[in-house]
Amino acid sequence: MLNSECLEVFNKYLTEVKKCSQNTLSSYLRDIRQLSEYIESHVDDTLDKVTEEELSDYINWLKGNGKSVATVSRAIASVKCFYGVLVTEGYINESPATKLVPDKATQKLPQILTSKEVELLLEQPSCTDAKGYRDRAMLELLYATGIRVSELIALNINDVNTSAGVIRCISKDKERFIPLYSTAIKALSEYIEFIRPQMIALPGEQALFVNVSGERMSRQGFWKIIKSYQQKAHIEKTITPHTLRHSFAAHLLENGADLHSIQEMLGHADISSTQIYSQLVKKQLKDVYNKAHPRAK
Repeated sequence: MLNSECLEVFNKYLTEVKKCSQNTLSSYLRDIRQLSEYIESHVDDTLDKVTEEELSDYINWLKGNGKSVATVSRAIASVKCFYGVLVTEGYINESPATKLVPDKATQKLPQILTSKEVELLLEQPSCTDAKGYRDRAMLELLYATGIRVSELIALNINDVNTSAGVIRCISKDKERFIPLYSTAIKALSEYIEFIRPQMIALPGEQALFVNVSGERMSRQGFWKIIKSYQQKAHIEKTITPHTLRHSFAAHLLENGADLHSIQEMLGHADISSTQIYSQLVKKQLKDVYNKAHPRAK
């Protein structure tokens, strides 16, 4: 069976049976075309005749060419899927890829801001115009609650209860209530009472935060806002909207909050997603120890 025919079978299965998205389809086909090119140049055989040993050599070849752990892992997933399809469609009896196992990727710990850096960032919006009041309220809310930027811009005016000091966040059909500290409540109250009525384009607008056109704030719009304040604060770390979420969780943990409470506030379905902050705090303590202890030099 020609390699081109194998690819056609794979393409048809992914398109018609699995109904993969265009991005997924392109990724799978790109990986298998690369395997096909390797087989044609290194092995005197076709894709449907490849052995376990030859596939193992291919993976080692990828590693030897400097491919990252993530790239090699994705290639293995594509190869496993490809040979699984050939088995399902009856072109081969068994997959030669069953024993391929991806290396464990080293989990990259998220970057967080120090408490002083957070304070510096939150001080940047100048409350001299509507935009300044709005931006201060957004940044305070983001750090107060640790919500995602998608959740921030999706908030409606009725999701905020400043008298109770909480916001309601709905994500993936799940509802959670997150408390606010007093400074965030004050910033939100001032924005909602005095600023937002001037900014909304239509009286019936439900969005809590709106852009200069009076319509719901976009992800791109907020991204530009936070980058501008990073530059204004002269903070060298790369700050994304998610940086404040990570900082929120790590700072709570540092100050004695339990993981399950943080998990609930962040909206993590699995506690394992929250446990990364324990690793982050431990790493920071180790770094402080190594820098400060006289015998750790």
